[in-house]
Amino acid sequence: MQLKGKTAVITGSARGLGKSIALKLAQMGANIVLNDIPSSDAIDQTAEEFKAAGFPVTVTKGDVRNEEDVKLMVKTAVDTFGSLDILVNNAGITIDKPMLMMPIEDWDAVLDINLKGAFLCTKIAAKAMIKKKSGKIVNIASVAGRYGNAGQANYSASKAGLIGLTKTTAKELAPRGITCNAVTPGLIRSKMTDKLPDDVRDNYLKNIPLGRFGTPEDVANVVAFLASDDSNYVTGQVIDIDGGLVM
Repeated sequence: MQLKGKTAVITGSARGLGKSIALKLAQMGANIVLNDIPSSDAIDQTAEEFKAAGFPVTVTKGDVRNEEDVKLMVKTAVDTFGSLDILVNNAGITIDKPMLMMPIEDWDAVLDINLKGAFLCTKIAAKAMIKKKSGKIVNIASVAGRYGNAGQANYSASKAGLIGLTKTTAKELAPRGITCNAVTPGLIRSKMTDKLPDDVRDNYLKNIPLGRFGTPEDVANVVAFLASDDSNYVTGQVIDIDGGLVM
């Protein structure tokens, strides 16, 4: 799987999973457009790390909920590297509460970033891809969007919506040579999981047949496949990356 000459935009890529995905695509030869909110200082540090490693990279700061910010992100990719070939809709947030205690503001915030943001990025990026009659769109959903999760009505709904958006996008853009797929990570290792008490951690692991949390690299590897030409006949698919958690 090689991406040399391809340009990839990864939203929410200042840190965490988005950064890991951006790094994997960079290692495969892609030009990288990092994107995160304007208040993020981490994105500048991430860009410096990529430059020090010799990866072609540029930064766009903006809010995926803002159409003008998204247009600027796409324009920056095309103006800097000549094309936009890969879009990874990774930007997302969680604000967890039981549904009966969830303020409407928390519902709106999560749906706006996780779902409306992906819609805007897809709509605007697709216009650049259509000109080349090729492109790859990968949406970062969640197993919560397939099976629900108590205390995450807003998050689960946003990710379920993202799965529906994935399938509709795949159907609409397939005639234009553009594929769209989603990945649904399960329990992925993070600073939060590292701090879990042993008994809580062990309880989670009992439900995972592979007996471990996933890593950001596990997710990035599947995204890389979906972003590469090796997946040219794959579209409209939703791939669980969960160690067998919900099979």
